[in-house]
Amino acid sequence: MRTEHFTFTNDGDQLVGVLHLPEGEPLAAIVTSGPLTSVKEQAAGAYARAMAERGFAALAFDHRTFGESEGQPRQFENPIGKAQDIQQAVTALLADERTAGLPVVAVGVCAGAGYMARAVADDARIQAFAGVAGYYSDTADAPPSQEAIARGRAAEQVWRETGVAETIPAVAPDGGDVGMPLREAYEYYGTSRGAVPNYTNGYAVQSFAYSADFDTIEAAARLAVPFTMVHSENALVPPFARKFYATVSSPKSELWLDSVGQIDFYDDPRLINAAADAAAELFRSTLAG
Repeated sequence: MRTEHFTFTNDGDQLVGVLHLPEGEPLAAIVTSGPLTSVKEQAAGAYARAMAERGFAALAFDHRTFGESEGQPRQFENPIGKAQDIQQAVTALLADERTAGLPVVAVGVCAGAGYMARAVADDARIQAFAGVAGYYSDTADAPPSQEAIARGRAAEQVWRETGVAETIPAVAPDGGDVGMPLREAYEYYGTSRGAVPNYTNGYAVQSFAYSADFDTIEAAARLAVPFTMVHSENALVPPFARKFYATVSSPKSELWLDSVGQIDFYDDPRLINAAADAAAELFRSTLAG
């Protein structure tokens, strides 16, 4: 396996990625998307490496406003915007000489599985989809906080008027006013375990106006390609995952693994390898027709 620099643009912003290439001719091109506030050197990169080891060309990239990619305000979490980034990544993969002519498939991790579901539902060029430890937000069973949405809208108005974006930490040791209040999120992003140099521990407050009411179930109902779901009873909100899976009407399979929690899906080789094997099996069977 080798890695190469990969860039593309969306709405005038340059996005920066790493293309993980197998030793031989790739079976397909994979676009990945990772968890909330994450960058390409974290979970998305781990799965891209694992898929390259299984014979695929796999792209991990920094979404707009994160990491090495351009975009303002920084650390702005916009699910629809991230789904659009994915679609532009597909366009770039289909045009790049290293991956042109290859079928395109997708892997999404945690929140990235929800963003990927929306991208796959909207883009017929993506031929199969694997969701790993997905956070499948469900606004019907868990209505969004109107207070959070109002806070996000107020912060966005200030940013538009002044250019100053209010930012809070993504994680903190004791939770509090953060983007991700889970203690295990801090144990990954807030420590040397996951806090790579390219990562910024920040969350633009206006993100709440976009992320709080993002729903994945509507995308599940529109999926038209083969799907596999890898999850755990200890990962985020298993009832949401089950509802998402039940709503998908295309060919589907599921794999339930034993994890400590959500975050070990990001860096535990046992979980990554099992999930990558399941994704590779789906993609090979899909491409075999």
